[in-house]
Amino acid sequence: MAYTAERAYELVESAHQRGRLAHAFLISGAPGSGKEHLAARIIGLINGGSSGGFDLFGEPVVVETPPLDELEGPWVRILRPRMKSRRISVDAIRELERPLRLAAPEGTWKVGVVVAAERMGNEGSNAFLKTLEEPPDRTILLLLTSNPQSLLPTILSRCVRLPLIGGTSLGAEGGAALVEALNTTASVGFGNPRVALTIKAIFGSILEEQKAAATAASDAAIKEEEQAYKNVTEGDWLKRREEFHKASAESDYLESRGRLFDVLMAWMADVLRVKSGSDGLDFPGSIEAMRLIAEKETSDRLLRRMEALEGLRRSLDTNAQEQLALEVGFLKAFG
Repeated sequence: MAYTAERAYELVESAHQRGRLAHAFLISGAPGSGKEHLAARIIGLINGGSSGGFDLFGEPVVVETPPLDELEGPWVRILRPRMKSRRISVDAIRELERPLRLAAPEGTWKVGVVVAAERMGNEGSNAFLKTLEEPPDRTILLLLTSNPQSLLPTILSRCVRLPLIGGTSLGAEGGAALVEALNTTASVGFGNPRVALTIKAIFGSILEEQKAAATAASDAAIKEEEQAYKNVTEGDWLKRREEFHKASAESDYLESRGRLFDVLMAWMADVLRVKSGSDGLDFPGSIEAMRLIAEKETSDRLLRRMEALEGLRRSLDTNAQEQLALEVGFLKAFG
């Protein structure tokens, strides 16, 4: 389940008040969903940020949360990808971890923030695992990403996940077409292999469009840099730039795939809300189609379908063959 940034903060605040704060949080969401602002609020919460109180007239004083980078200091370390490679190196990970092993002043929490955590890659992620597995006392790790499916499963399993809604609309970049496919097939109902494969086909065609767009943008950028710098730089530099753009295209594709899974999960969660009579639908325009599904499906069966989708998402985080995994996964979820 995804949360608003405000609701996610309330959950962390409640855990902190009860002395049950986790040592690592994975804050994920589309660009513009408020990941960095939430991280900044959490840092302020655990290290004594004031709520503002009330002024002389009894009105609440609103304290603005500063930008995340302004909070960096001896006990708050913020790591971002390096500008040239857009990768987070093992050395950078170790530099982040070093102060976390030191003794902080009494009452102070040590905080390590990794922005664009998917840029750690396998080597950096493995270097980071030891800190996740054996966190120092009074240490909080905040991993921020728009693309959680590209992180190692061992990292995902050691973090409390806070997926955020908002930012890029769920209907953007193919999401609306996927919702339309779900609405259309609702008249037939789930539990039908033809329905499952129809949804999978729409899902796959949207992914192909996104992959083609990302590849085209990457090729254009590579060509532009070759023309601009081929006579003034060494060939090795251009080769590294080519690898960078191809990696960026792959990252964009994985982000698009993750966003489509978010659409599927949000639609299914809406069906559960309709079945229980709850408000707050992500797709209120689909309510009639959702009622058709809600009438035919039990809550347990809907939850199992959502678990199958989440299982498919996790399997794609491994080296599973994508098309085969999608076909099997969609048959389990909708067949």
